[in-house]
Amino acid sequence: MTDAPGRGLVLVVEDERPIADLVRLYLSREGFGVQVEHDGTAGLAAARRLRPVACILDIALPGLPGTEICRLLRADGDWTPVVFLTARDDEVDRILGLELGGDDYVTKPFSPRELVTRVKALLRRAAVSAEPDRARVLGPLALDPGRRAVTLDGRPLTLTATEFDLLAHLLGRPGRVFTREELLAAVWGYASHAGTRTVDVHVAQVRAKLGAAASLIRTVRGVGYTADA
Repeated sequence: MTDAPGRGLVLVVEDERPIADLVRLYLSREGFGVQVEHDGTAGLAAARRLRPVACILDIALPGLPGTEICRLLRADGDWTPVVFLTARDDEVDRILGLELGGDDYVTKPFSPRELVTRVKALLRRAAVSAEPDRARVLGPLALDPGRRAVTLDGRPLTLTATEFDLLAHLLGRPGRVFTREELLAAVWGYASHAGTRTVDVHVAQVRAKLGAAASLIRTVRGVGYTADA
């Protein structure tokens, strides 16, 4: 069943029905349409058919795990924002999910209000970053915020929405050192010391994609990160 969309349709794939119903309720209160699926195969089909504005994917699902849904969507060239739900508070699920192109994660048990806040922050970022802005160049790296395009030595570089926003924020003020808390607040839209590991994982992923140019993002020990040629 799909609730009538107001601010856009969010796909929720969660096999625990009480959790799915609670997330639906809170999203609906904020004006979102909600499509709920309870297994991974149906969730992937719904994502491809409905083109939601965001996906909330449980990692442990019957049929297909949430990480596989995300991987297949990214392979299709679909970069819809994805928030993972996980019952295991360990780095394996977190890093695996983010490596496959996830934008954020929430560990169960979680506050439905916080989950909705994170979804809204992801969508707000996407809307703002879609507005025209000046190009940013650092060494062989060029970022065009208006087109949401990045090139490295003139060749296109594929980034997730969150990786793009993180890189854009760092390149916005080259040489300026940002703390992890500042990056979390600016890029993810919320501040939590416990969530700063998310920043580290995304920086690692951006560096991996930059290859030989990874040194453009420098770690300032005990402080945070800076973009510097």
